[in-house]
Amino acid sequence: QVQLVESGGGLVQTGGSLRLSCAASGRTFSSYTMAWFRQAPGKEREFVAAISRSGSSTYYAGSMKGRFTISRDNVKNTVYLQMNILKPEDTAVYYCAGGVRLTSATRDYDYWGQGTQVTVSS
Repeated sequence: QVQLVESGGGLVQTGGSLRLSCAASGRTFSSYTMAWFRQAPGKEREFVAAISRSGSSTYYAGSMKGRFTISRDNVKNTVYLQMNILKPEDTAVYYCAGGVRLTSATRDYDYWGQGTQVTVSS
């Protein structure tokens, strides 16, 4: 099993940047595809980005591509989400997740963190 703990959320102004981190416990971190999802109040959880086990492949939701960058460090057992040019509509709770397939579907991810709040002020 993998336990995931997100950090790095907070309040930022429009146009600003944040870097989220997700620390994983266990020795099998490199066996999992990792992803970020987000959920705004009253909305369904949506896919943000995913990264393959080695980090060689990445996959982004269309609206985030070019502004967000997912990366991972398999020595530190951590996955990151660098978010630039933030907009008020990026306000949400951001979750990291671990799975075995590089997909955008929540059902394909077995392990989830507790989430970290990102608020972008206008």
